[in-house]
Amino acid sequence: MELRDPGRLTMYLCGPTVYDLPHIGHGRQMLVWDMARRWFSFRGLEVRFVSNITDIDDNIINRATREGTSENEVALRYEREWFSAMGALGAADPDDVPHATQYVEEMIELISRLLEDDVAYRTSDGIYFDVSRVPDYGLLAGQPLESLRAGARVEANDDKRSPLDFALWKNAKTGEPSWSAPFGEGRPGWHTECVVMSLGLLGEGFDLHCGGFDLKFPHHENERAQALADGRAFARHWAHHGWVMVGEEKMSKSLGNFTSLTDLLERTDARAYRLLVLRSHYRSPIEVTPETIADAERALSRLDALARRFDLAALCDEHIEVASDHPWDETTGPILDEFAHLLDDDLNTPLAIALLFDTLSSANAAADRGDYEEGSRLAGAVNVLFASLGLALDGLRATIDAESAALVAAREGARARRDWAESDRLRDELVARGWVVEDSATGTFIRR
Repeated sequence: MELRDPGRLTMYLCGPTVYDLPHIGHGRQMLVWDMARRWFSFRGLEVRFVSNITDIDDNIINRATREGTSENEVALRYEREWFSAMGALGAADPDDVPHATQYVEEMIELISRLLEDDVAYRTSDGIYFDVSRVPDYGLLAGQPLESLRAGARVEANDDKRSPLDFALWKNAKTGEPSWSAPFGEGRPGWHTECVVMSLGLLGEGFDLHCGGFDLKFPHHENERAQALADGRAFARHWAHHGWVMVGEEKMSKSLGNFTSLTDLLERTDARAYRLLVLRSHYRSPIEVTPETIADAERALSRLDALARRFDLAALCDEHIEVASDHPWDETTGPILDEFAHLLDDDLNTPLAIALLFDTLSSANAAADRGDYEEGSRLAGAVNVLFASLGLALDGLRATIDAESAALVAAREGARARRDWAESDRLRDELVARGWVVEDSATGTFIRR
């Protein structure tokens, strides 16, 4: 990816419209771009990551009306829920979190310029953008303007020049929030928010614009169109993540098939969801089911067992790892190189994660044959490289009471004597006390 400024990466993610609890599809969005941001930083880039909050929208207004509260109260409540979920998932906060309502004046200035240039026009219900004025409109969608126009939904607005034209400004309605503008009282359209906030914070020609596939068209196309019509260079690169699927449909609030992210995290370790996301390419759809989560939990338990065996320190809570902060030698350097080659190829996390699990097996095999030093180096590389993607291995051992410790010691003696019946009996007693018992060539480990 060619950067605007060498060594520095500017990154914008379309954030949430805060009117409901985040669902697990939103969770995937948080994890995918948190992973990407962490990886760019790990590679030594100075990353500025911006993700907005849409705090005025029809859905917010409708919820406030149903609940008899204000739009601001609805937006604040669900913004808190959003960041609580981000924290539970281990996603680092963005460097900047612009709110749409903070940038209305800049949106009014943009719309005024587009009206002056005859790229926008007035209708009975607001100001619209004329997509025919952008020669390559449809570039992100991969379809020419005529093809998009033929498939466009017909709306009940006879004033629009084309079904593809979109609202820049919605005229004020009784009881709804509104702002004063030279072209009348009202509020901005959704497509105008992100173009103003991204350019305002990151400048022209910023490096990377991210979001879900459902935003590629029309939202991202309409952002791009406004910037170009205003004579400004927009994003240099675009990246879109796939959906979370429920059967044949994507998960979404509008379809009513979403599961609250809070519900998911009450039932499973947040790291298991991150691992599930990492095992799929970010552009591919994934299914989040009890079966796929259980499989990710089993894989996570292997990672934590490695951390316990080699006493690995937990990494990457709020700290974002950087490769140069860690030692790499003739054993671990080639692993880093291969891992980086995969991640630098459009964030190929499935193959990168497979590489780390192969390395995990090699670490255990080295320790099993008595080469603990070799195993420790390999395990350390696994720990650091998972941390580079935001997944911390949990090597903490629970405090073991004296009676349980005595049972472990007795079991070790039984195994040394090859008294397998006594070994099994002692295992069962430990399990009855609530311990998970793990065996390896170097001994017996117990954990809660």
